[in-house]
Amino acid sequence: MSQPLQLSAETAVKLAKELNVPLEHLMHMPKHILLQKIAELAKAAPSPESTPEDKGDGNP
Repeated sequence: MSQPLQLSAETAVKLAKELNVPLEHLMHMPKHILLQKIAELAKAAPSPESTPEDKGDGNP
């Protein structure tokens, strides 16, 4: 049996909420499944086209 994931309490709570799974399920989820779900979340999240730092206004 695999050991529970080593996440901070804050990270675990946020991930459980974002993934819509009970915290207990998240902590015993196989790492490769969790990484796959996180990747799916990242794809679904709106990505900014460009940030203010990227635009550059010519001023140093």
